[in-house]
Amino acid sequence: MICAGLKVMAVAFILIPVFLALGIPLLTAMSTALLLNSIAMIFASVSFAKKKLIVFKTAFPILIVASILSPLGARTAEHLPRNVLLWLFVGFLIFAGTMMLFYKSKERQIETNTKKLIAYGLGVGSFAGYLGGLLGVGGGNFIVPVLVWLGFNPKRASATTAFIVIFSSFSGFLGHVSLGNVNLPLLFLCALGSISGALLGAYLMKEKLNRRQVKVVIGLILYLIAAKMIWNLLK
Repeated sequence: MICAGLKVMAVAFILIPVFLALGIPLLTAMSTALLLNSIAMIFASVSFAKKKLIVFKTAFPILIVASILSPLGARTAEHLPRNVLLWLFVGFLIFAGTMMLFYKSKERQIETNTKKLIAYGLGVGSFAGYLGGLLGVGGGNFIVPVLVWLGFNPKRASATTAFIVIFSSFSGFLGHVSLGNVNLPLLFLCALGSISGALLGAYLMKEKLNRRQVKVVIGLILYLIAAKMIWNLLK
């Protein structure tokens, strides 16, 4: 899970296709990826908090709503046909890959109206939480662009999102647990790998790779995964 330290938004949606290729059931793959996502974001958030990049007053309203709706998304996934979930996931991969390769954040004047911030927070928290639980991805990809649009520095947007995703991913995981979509041996082994991978990823990000290189590599990987999944779905 090296991607955890490399990019806040690219963890669960790379893991899920890998788990599927290994023959792990889709809902089990989603629940496992959500927990690993949460673990990875804990490590990322500790680093961000030390640098005082997390905007907690913005994070809390979003994470509360996202954490409430993420289990609902997980329960919805339980009742959707496997192919429908896979097509939705492919769409998300294409969206995420496009964001990595082509999205350029532009700072604007930060929104200071408290009522507007709460309204935006409730909206993005609801959307990101539900879809994150439904697809097993945590919802970070939807939160970062909104925070940047609200005027947040991209680094603060990513750091704040990492903190939010800890809770939205874990609540989505608990939703899957309540439905029995958990493989404990797999979870334990992957959690160990998640910790070591997050640390290695953080090292690579600081010492070996620049931000643009990371985004290009992850974006291309997401496109390739999406293409492979489309091929399998159409066969």
